[in-house]
Amino acid sequence: MQRLANMASEATDSDQRGGFLPDFCALPMVFGVVVLSELFAIVLVLAGSQPERIWDDLALSSLFMQWAGLSGAVLLCVLRKPLSRLGDIGAGTASYLLLVVLVLLLSEGAYHLLLDGLPGEPEGHFQFVARNLAVGAIVAGIILRYFYIRHQWRLQVEAKSEARLQALQARIRPHFLFNSLNTAASLTHKHPELAEQALEDLADLFRASLSDSRTLVPFADELSLTRAYLAIEQLRLGHRLRIKWDVDAIPDHWAIPPLVLQPLVENAVYHGIEPLASGGTIRINGRRSGRFIDIEVVNPEMENGTPRTGGNRMAIDNIRQRLAGRYGPESELVVERKGDEYRARLRIPERSED
Repeated sequence: MQRLANMASEATDSDQRGGFLPDFCALPMVFGVVVLSELFAIVLVLAGSQPERIWDDLALSSLFMQWAGLSGAVLLCVLRKPLSRLGDIGAGTASYLLLVVLVLLLSEGAYHLLLDGLPGEPEGHFQFVARNLAVGAIVAGIILRYFYIRHQWRLQVEAKSEARLQALQARIRPHFLFNSLNTAASLTHKHPELAEQALEDLADLFRASLSDSRTLVPFADELSLTRAYLAIEQLRLGHRLRIKWDVDAIPDHWAIPPLVLQPLVENAVYHGIEPLASGGTIRINGRRSGRFIDIEVVNPEMENGTPRTGGNRMAIDNIRQRLAGRYGPESELVVERKGDEYRARLRIPERSED
């Protein structure tokens, strides 16, 4: 049952803007309907059949439940878009009535096609139809209620995820802002072109903090933002900050959530490079593995192995939670100390723009 719930969730994810009704045309959902229909048939037979008729009743119940389940899936698949325009309450009410009417029509057809031809005294017409309507109404109500709760849960997850991103976007450390402005001011007279470039890079960072948090961005844009940040820090730290890039294997168009690489690099500078008198090298490696990209940010270990205070865990937890909210268990962010280095490894699956 848990696997069926997961499949239903995956089918629901295929179009989060289509209301609470999932895509019944998707293969995982069709498979779930078939399995659930068979489970209901087995439960009904075990609950009410005589031992000597159990296999006959199971065959008939299975045939009817599969007929009803797949017909209902086709009906909701075809009418999904029109129903979504009615809003959640309207779509739920209309879907429920459609399914009940469908069960009524199928019960009438099943009685005349199947039961009338059986030897012996068939079940009464009214009793057969009434029983099927009662079961169908209960099952339809439970299933639609489940999809509605799942939809509301996803809306809450998305709202929390967006709030986390807004918090991260608003998080520009005051010391970085002041240092950047002081660096630009010190360059104004001797190197005005560098001062101008530093202010332009700083503007790019603020522009990213005000961007739409609900959309994905090309990897090239996140990379450009990270380079702009490092250019500002390079002016301040000079030869103490050294960068080694190896990200050519990642396609520029690969869509990722905004502000996932830049905060990791910022942590590497703040916690890894600044505390070291001699500075160090930050390595940023990237590769593609099938439908995933892997990014690794490596910086020297902090002095005495004691991290500086302020924001390290917040940024990492923020990114990890946002990735989980969008991609589920397919994505991951792992941080670890290995020898005299600190590593942050990021894995992001392929996903088209929402």
